[in-house]
Amino acid sequence: MEEFAHYQELINKINYHNERYYNLDDPQISDYEYDMLSQELKAIEKKHPEWITPDSPTQKVGGIAKREAGVVVAHRVPMLSLNDVFTYDEVKDFVEGILQERRGAKFVVELKIDGLSLALRYEKGKLDKAITRGDGIIQGEDVTANALMIKDVKRKLKDPIEYLELRGEVYMTNRDFELLNELQEINGKKLFANPRNGAAGTLRQLDPNVTKERNLSLFVFNIQDFSGVDISSHLQGYEFLKKQGIKFISHYYEAHNYEEVIAAIEKIAQLRDKLDFEIDGAVVKVDDYGLRDQLGAAAKTPRWAIAYKYPPEEKPTRLLDIEVNVGRTGRVTPTAIFEPIRLCGTTVARATLHNQDFIDDLDICIGDTIIVYKSGEIIPKVKEVDKSKRPDGAVRYHLPDKCPICGTKLVRQDNMADYKCVNPQCPSKLIKNVVNFVGRDAMDIKGFGLAYVETLVEKGYINDLSDIYHLSLQREELIANKVIGLAKSTDNLLNAIESSKDNDGAKLLTALGIANIGKTAAKNIMKHFDSIESLMDASLEELTKVNDIGEISAKAIVEFFSQPANRAMIERLKKAGVNLASGFVKTGSRLDDLTFVVTGTLTGITRKEVGDLIESNGGKLSSSVSKKTSYLVAGENAGSKLTKAQSLNVPVIDVEQLKALISGE
Repeated sequence: MEEFAHYQELINKINYHNERYYNLDDPQISDYEYDMLSQELKAIEKKHPEWITPDSPTQKVGGIAKREAGVVVAHRVPMLSLNDVFTYDEVKDFVEGILQERRGAKFVVELKIDGLSLALRYEKGKLDKAITRGDGIIQGEDVTANALMIKDVKRKLKDPIEYLELRGEVYMTNRDFELLNELQEINGKKLFANPRNGAAGTLRQLDPNVTKERNLSLFVFNIQDFSGVDISSHLQGYEFLKKQGIKFISHYYEAHNYEEVIAAIEKIAQLRDKLDFEIDGAVVKVDDYGLRDQLGAAAKTPRWAIAYKYPPEEKPTRLLDIEVNVGRTGRVTPTAIFEPIRLCGTTVARATLHNQDFIDDLDICIGDTIIVYKSGEIIPKVKEVDKSKRPDGAVRYHLPDKCPICGTKLVRQDNMADYKCVNPQCPSKLIKNVVNFVGRDAMDIKGFGLAYVETLVEKGYINDLSDIYHLSLQREELIANKVIGLAKSTDNLLNAIESSKDNDGAKLLTALGIANIGKTAAKNIMKHFDSIESLMDASLEELTKVNDIGEISAKAIVEFFSQPANRAMIERLKKAGVNLASGFVKTGSRLDDLTFVVTGTLTGITRKEVGDLIESNGGKLSSSVSKKTSYLVAGENAGSKLTKAQSLNVPVIDVEQLKALISGE
């Protein structure tokens, strides 16, 4: 059935994006795009309720608590998600449905912060535990040590309440987010995509001092459970929190009907640009706790609250220029340079324009007013041009016909939208190729930063990749001319280059920069070929037999090694002493066709060593547990992967049992 196949595809897609958002703190699509997928899934399940299984995202909350170094804690009160709505008609249905249930019911409308949920448990007035949402139903992760580093988290209540459980949202202000990314950039670390991403990564730090330095904030937005105090409504609860000195949601409005609810939603929308933190919607809640209990909850969401989600944030700005860059493959990329605007917690002033076809479709001119938004709340993109504000005499933009770096005529390949510089000696291509070659996932030459690469290319010391391994012959000249720096800096880099000669052939293959061949693909390929030299003569048919290597990747490899210049470069690398051989040795076949996941703290052996043991005996490694997993190899503190394996009836074994599988005992 075509519809059922589409339904399964939707489930897989949403589960994938849940993993990126909740567990990896690395979303790839916008909240709006995710919400649209969820709405589509709900519509199908409404039509076909018989298709719903426990694996459906509509039956689960959030992500699984994954940090294996942490400790998981059982939830006393489920930390459910809210039902998202996107139209005023849906808000009206919710409000009128509640009023039919109880005439005169009161609502509270408050802003929805774009952060991550945290439960705070107080025993006898003292903070006992802080727990992340985790799976929302069964367990979350204990992050008490980190929560104590958040200035808004009270260690002690003013009154020794017998028990109090609060739910709040951890977030990062826009200013603190900018400071964090400035520090990340100074330290050469990966930048966080947005404030929520920064807050999530910070709360999961193993070192609480790092959490303290990054200055997280928290708003409490709900009282989940209590004893020893008399509270009967949400607004009364906020009054109680105020007396206890607890920081709660900053903007909220009381409402009694649909019109007042909508007015409150619109007031909150107007705050969006004025707040020093990100919001992505407004929450509408029933005020009375008794009515909440009466309404109850569905599998994933409470029936007494909804979240109205605002559309993706977009803003107008003026296009100042279009910058043209040349990539590692020679592909020419135009980039819009515009007056800086603030979107989703960051200031942006650049966005890719992809290619000439994209520019033509937009009908874009320098000086135009353009509408910019963020894809996945991460990547700035140009949506459209406001032609009503086009300046007089504006001319539609066209890419130059020559490479802006080397002056070579640009070529547009058949049936392709991109223009390319085909000059193999183009400095821009060479610089990017060298940066890729020396990078962590490739030859991993420590200390070989962009500044050194640019200098060595511009001064003619590197004309192709093999020249990297001849720099030692020019040591005295490099020191005399201070190309890299003083003797110590030069020797440090030359020693790192020398050490990289012993790398596995898979790292060299990754470093060559062949299209679609990253470190995972390179590793798989070098399990089948004993050296780069063998790979050079492999046919398309041989390559497509390699696990996860399709025809496109195989063609890219064949094309790369068909070029005499590339084959000559490999020969020069060999003569320089660079290892071309694969380090993979298959010692057995006991684990053929089996897929393993390794998790937890292992004794006397590292996870990498266990992974190598599995692969050398024919097994495959996966990072996540699924129905296709053959075995979970678990150590201490196995965490959520163990829970997932048990729920799917995946066999769980230890290292000794793995060795027994291999030996056949």
